[in-house]
Amino acid sequence: MHSQPAREPTRTGLPGRPRSAGADGAILDATRAALVELGWSKLTMGDVATRAGVAKTTLYRRWPGKSELVVDAVAVLFDELALPDLGSLTAEVEAMVLQFAALLQRPEARTALMAVVAEATRDEALRRRIRSAIVDRQKRLVLQGRERAQARGELPYEDDPAAAERNADLVFDVIAGAVVHRTLVSAEPVDAAWARAFTLLLLSGLTSPRW
Repeated sequence: MHSQPAREPTRTGLPGRPRSAGADGAILDATRAALVELGWSKLTMGDVATRAGVAKTTLYRRWPGKSELVVDAVAVLFDELALPDLGSLTAEVEAMVLQFAALLQRPEARTALMAVVAEATRDEALRRRIRSAIVDRQKRLVLQGRERAQARGELPYEDDPAAAERNADLVFDVIAGAVVHRTLVSAEPVDAAWARAFTLLLLSGLTSPRW
């Protein structure tokens, strides 16, 4: 299984200003570490700059504020997710569920995601940034899985592009919502047995004899 290349944070600096991948990585690492240690309310751009060993002006050339910085720090973690090619839709959904849950178990991912989601309840611009930087990007996994399953004959091709897009959105919401709730809200394990039961329910529906 190969990870997707890390996403480069949104460019907010002056036109033509060179970017340092090493500095960006250090800044995002420092942001996640600071969130775990300090929490959202105590995190400052100055603290991140100190931890990363860069000037505070360097941060502001790249990110206009704390919200944007933290979202990008979370987004690069989610960009590590990759859909394995296992030959069947059932196996691939199960593997994706387990991979997503494992990511959410990492303290830096769990703390950063919960922080930005909580803050986004009061900030419409932050909600939009979360959608564009994290949610919309990760929907690629649903689209990739659907394409593979259609090519294998496991799923039918859809004639209506708008309906296909709505269905992809719904599948993403169901998977992400269930795993986030199970892991971060209920604090219950997402193990192989749970992933199998969830996948069977997702693929067969409530009317299946299995239910």
